[in-house]
Amino acid sequence: MRSPYDGAEVGRLPRPSAAQIDRAIVGAVSSFPKTRRLPTFERVEILRRIAQGIQAQKASLAQTIAREAGKPIRAARTEVERAVATFHAAASEVERHTGEVLPLDVNGASLGRWGVVRRVPIGPICAITPFNFPLNLSAHKVAPAIAVGAPIIHKPASQTPLSALALAEIVHEAGWPAEAYVVLPVSGADGEKLAIDPRLPIVSFTGSAEVGWKLKSLVSKKRVGLELGGNAAAIVHSDANLEDAVARSAAGGFGYAGQSCIALQRTLVHRSVFAAFRDALVARTKRLVAGDPLDEATEVGPMISTGDADRIERWLQEAMAQGAELLCGGKRKGNVIEPVVLARTKRTMRVECEEVFGPVVTLSPYDTFEEALERVNDTRYGLQAGLFTQDIDRIQQAFDTLEVGALIVNDVPTWRADRMPYGGVKDSGVGREGPAYAMDEFTEPRLLVFRS
Repeated sequence: MRSPYDGAEVGRLPRPSAAQIDRAIVGAVSSFPKTRRLPTFERVEILRRIAQGIQAQKASLAQTIAREAGKPIRAARTEVERAVATFHAAASEVERHTGEVLPLDVNGASLGRWGVVRRVPIGPICAITPFNFPLNLSAHKVAPAIAVGAPIIHKPASQTPLSALALAEIVHEAGWPAEAYVVLPVSGADGEKLAIDPRLPIVSFTGSAEVGWKLKSLVSKKRVGLELGGNAAAIVHSDANLEDAVARSAAGGFGYAGQSCIALQRTLVHRSVFAAFRDALVARTKRLVAGDPLDEATEVGPMISTGDADRIERWLQEAMAQGAELLCGGKRKGNVIEPVVLARTKRTMRVECEEVFGPVVTLSPYDTFEEALERVNDTRYGLQAGLFTQDIDRIQQAFDTLEVGALIVNDVPTWRADRMPYGGVKDSGVGREGPAYAMDEFTEPRLLVFRS
């Protein structure tokens, strides 16, 4: 498969042989005694140099992201800046990632004893990343691994290996051992073999729910982190700032053609403001520029593949056949689909109950706040949700009720800061990312007991 924008033969990159894969794992395992003992200041310096290296190459890295992933160039530049921030955040967390001193003389039997708990890296990590944020989601695996002193074997998405390979060059130039970070652009089948290899005790996976949960079922003895999909919802209550909610909903639903696991998909609007919100969102959506991701004006780029564009069309046709109303969008040119706003959708439609992962937003009115909360929870996913309201009591009610990893108030669920604990519940995954939280996932406590 060729990248559609620069002719790079992404799919024709030489696949590592079984012998090369084995050598990479052996190298990671043999480097672990060295990386785990790297002093704090060296790990901090390496992480800072990586951040500087990414910053120095920001223009070429953004071009690589845009060309291989089809991400609009302005969004690609933002992703590069986020990757810089992710490495800086990991560097800051190294010095704070400490243990604790435990008083153990809580009764006569333990008189004179006290303990020291420190966190130690578990071992080499198998990291698997998706296409949609090929640089920054790689950073979210690599930065915390370096921060704790763990080698990492990285399988990037087949559609977007070039960003990961570029990152590897920067990481090695920064002083991290080459054998302790290896990018293997292998097939999905070989990626599964990597995940189940007993020499890699940690699996950190970002991707689809179906693949993620399958991998977890195959590696019951491993530490597994899963950041999976969603069909994120936002509630727009009657007291919301509608102009702000409309602007953020358009950006959150259609940025990068909705190809994000926290892209706004379901929008629940109080009936008293539903018509005003609907009309304003449709008008704003029609003004979005869809097309070539290398064009500075483009806001909505192509779907990652023809198969995904075909799937979106099928789901739209299916929804409309079942009674959904197409308010705008849906025209297709190549793999670019004009942003879609749907109304009159039903919970059983795939555009509602599954993850669209495309430029489709549904609108549904509600009468009571409790009804809206129930509708948000009526899904097998639980990644993030948004809530537009000025009512602190409703915010607290939503925070107590919604089954999600995060509630974003007065913004869409698409918002993410790279330092925050990021992850979901139910079919959206297990574990948390964000450098500090991933560092906990990649380490375990070890206790030393003293008797005086």
